[in-house]
Amino acid sequence: MKYLLYVTNRLLACALGVFAASPALAQDEGWQLNPDARIEVQTVSAQTTTRDDDLVVDGEAISLRGQVGLALEKKGLRLRVEADRIEVFRLGDGRDDIARDRFTATAEADLAKGWELQLQARHYDDFVSVESSDTDEWQGAARLTWEPTRNHRLRLQGTWRDRQYDNGLLPETKGEGARVDAQYRRRFGAYHYLAFDLRAESIQSDDPRRGYERQSAGVAYTRPVAPDLRVRPAIEVLRTEFDGRLTVNGERRRDNLVVPEVEVLWWPGKWRVEAEAKYVFSGSNEPVREREGYRLTLSVGYAF
Repeated sequence: MKYLLYVTNRLLACALGVFAASPALAQDEGWQLNPDARIEVQTVSAQTTTRDDDLVVDGEAISLRGQVGLALEKKGLRLRVEADRIEVFRLGDGRDDIARDRFTATAEADLAKGWELQLQARHYDDFVSVESSDTDEWQGAARLTWEPTRNHRLRLQGTWRDRQYDNGLLPETKGEGARVDAQYRRRFGAYHYLAFDLRAESIQSDDPRRGYERQSAGVAYTRPVAPDLRVRPAIEVLRTEFDGRLTVNGERRRDNLVVPEVEVLWWPGKWRVEAEAKYVFSGSNEPVREREGYRLTLSVGYAF
């Protein structure tokens, strides 16, 4: 898996070279050059409580997101680069604002009838991960899609992550590990899907606070209720075991999350209005980690 990042970066470096020559390629009637952009404003309201209601944590935030992208397409081949930035303004005393940058390069190719291969390189700067609130990451991924008919689609993806953690006044530490994703999607009609997702991932690190293993499973149902309006109920179950985080009894800490949610998507024209309601049930062999609470999100965006 370590070679996946290297190979993906090499292939996508070639893709970026193609983009550099895109004005000439665009003159070839076989290629299409498509720039795009998106802006989005999002509000979040969340509350978490311990099982005995002894501790209540409220959180509100407003975020701004901007994204620009460039796609170059020819029959059977699609290349894309994009960059986006999120600024999060946390409301309330004692809560610092945060920002996250992401850069992505993707190459997709049709291999044979019903088969597609995607290679992707991505860099995150200052994002919140499972094991740290300030993580930088390089990742390389390969995804294989099999879609024998429009009604059935299976995807398998392998991803390698190299991470670096900002530990404040302490020296930075590193982590690395693989993630494997599998998804089956059943299509019933336009924007009408039932999807099943499985994921297994791990991070190994010399920093005992950072290493972990996680498995998750989820199911989501998307149904259109109007030409530009869809509703999406879903549920996800996650299990995480940390390498060096111990309970008061000296055991490795194990957390379990159950997250039901409902999402409504209204996309009139180039507008993107999305509302999401989640409820998080968190269990753990560390009693102070047993909590539950809600998270409400509303975002309004415009795609250029």
